[in-house]
Amino acid sequence: MSQLIETNATLDFFANFDKISSNVDTISIKLNQLNYLIGKEDMEMAVRRLWNENSKVFSVLDILIAIHTSDRKKVIARNGQIQLIENFFNSPEGVIEYLEDTGLKLVFQNKQITNLVDYVFGVETGLDTNARKNRSGDIMGNKVAKIFQENGIEFRREVYSTEFKEMKCLGEDRKRFDFVIETKTKIYLIEVNFYSSGGSKLNEVARSYSELAPKINQFNNYEFVWITDGRGWNSARSKLEEAYYTIPSVYNLTTIYDFISNLK
Repeated sequence: MSQLIETNATLDFFANFDKISSNVDTISIKLNQLNYLIGKEDMEMAVRRLWNENSKVFSVLDILIAIHTSDRKKVIARNGQIQLIENFFNSPEGVIEYLEDTGLKLVFQNKQITNLVDYVFGVETGLDTNARKNRSGDIMGNKVAKIFQENGIEFRREVYSTEFKEMKCLGEDRKRFDFVIETKTKIYLIEVNFYSSGGSKLNEVARSYSELAPKINQFNNYEFVWITDGRGWNSARSKLEEAYYTIPSVYNLTTIYDFISNLK
């Protein structure tokens, strides 16, 4: 526990600006056309004029309240019916209701936003924070891969359990392992993760791997390996301890070199 590191984040962890720029570029033409609404006192007339010019521009209005169409969010409309947010953009009346009830109408009229492309760039940057948990895992995976490479360990990444006939024991679902290392005597199926903060997820992971390991380890030529780190485990110490005594091969970024020594 004393070896667990506080964070694995570097400065590029916080925002993926390539992805953000791509998301904004995809809808920038529509956003520029929607700029027409900014500062208009008669918003209803402005909406109808823009609708007659190009009704498709309104399809990107959801991102202005930090919602992606793919999220398929539902709300209660004025008529009391539950409907998808995107359905407001099927008519000028729906657009007007959306702008008024979200508060965007006043924001536009008061010119609190001056350019929707710049505004959406900021929104996308904020939404990208949701991807940080995945990036933390990716950073950990890349760190482990680098350690393996530096120590001459051959491996494969993101390998499905269906490659190994014995792994039918895991059930019908395909399990994807972060790493697989094959030696002359044993195949190591490896999971890798990092948790800088606590939460129920850690308990679930520890319990899941504690159930998974015995199923794999029942075969003499297979071994389940778990490489994890991060001080988030301080909040789930007891669950990690249970897993530690259930799973023979649990390592962190300090003790991973013990695993490498065993491999060699």
